[in-house]
Amino acid sequence: MGRHLILFLGLLLFAGPPGAAHAQRAVNLYTARHYESDQVLYDLFEKETGIKVNAVSGNAPELIERIRREGGATSADLFITVDGGVLRTAKEAGILSPVTSEKALANVPQNRRDRDNQWLGLTTRARVIVYSKERVRAEELSTYEALADPKWQGRILARPSSSLYDQSLLASLIVLDGENEAAAWVKGFAGNFARPPKGNDRAQAKDIAAGLGDVALMNTYYIGQMLNSKDPEEVRAVEAVGVFFPSQAGTGTHINISGVGLVKNGPNRDNAVKLIEFLTDVEAQNRLSADNYEYPVNPRARTHEFLASFGDFKTQDIDFDDLGRNNALAIRLFAQGGWK
Repeated sequence: MGRHLILFLGLLLFAGPPGAAHAQRAVNLYTARHYESDQVLYDLFEKETGIKVNAVSGNAPELIERIRREGGATSADLFITVDGGVLRTAKEAGILSPVTSEKALANVPQNRRDRDNQWLGLTTRARVIVYSKERVRAEELSTYEALADPKWQGRILARPSSSLYDQSLLASLIVLDGENEAAAWVKGFAGNFARPPKGNDRAQAKDIAAGLGDVALMNTYYIGQMLNSKDPEEVRAVEAVGVFFPSQAGTGTHINISGVGLVKNGPNRDNAVKLIEFLTDVEAQNRLSADNYEYPVNPRARTHEFLASFGDFKTQDIDFDDLGRNNALAIRLFAQGGWK
């Protein structure tokens, strides 16, 4: 009996404290991305490594505040979100620490990650002009700024100014054109609305197809999702619009980024780094592009054939941090310019 007790105590010492083995085989992430494609990758990572991925979904600002309040007691190992400005907010909140993995850094070019490597990009999406194939010729389109021209009066559809996608677009124009020009653009663009701003990106395409307007702004991944939707209305709507990449002769098309940050006080740091390496490696990047119609950040990955069919395009040359720096000003310019 004594011998059995000694063996049992020895096994406990070898295994470590209660729950230690479980903690070593888990990674906890707080994510503001809500796509089935992401869960597929988490399941694949778990299958390949035996490390369980526990995902908590939520609104990005709320998740950032939650991690900040939890401090050293946080269970979060990774923070994932969309928008360069939001990623900057997470960095400024002091909740992230630099990624030092050579493998992960080799997967993501410098212009697709934070200058201090506190977050790394996962995917990008372009904000393009979509237009009625029946009522607009592509030759009539040129830049974002040109949509403020009176010739588009009563023809433009838009989301409400609360859309982070449009806030970041305007933030980029503040950088490239200056505050005064950006303010004038908002006023002219809003003056051309066909109806009060409403709906999401998908709704803009549907309203163009319904003849309520001729031109709108959309993210490229929505176009791919609608074209491959199980909803016939979405397919018909997106088939009725053309896609134009603006500002190719000048400053380039606006892109935004999804990214992942390593939480400073996360309890499973090694596992978190492994997941970052996995998500930025070629296979996962291929899947993100194929399943969610996003552009991969890893240059060795394949861009989905639908996106590739658009061809190469020039992108804005700005720091993603500027989307956050100019967010408050963008919101103010929307209000002043009448974009509700």
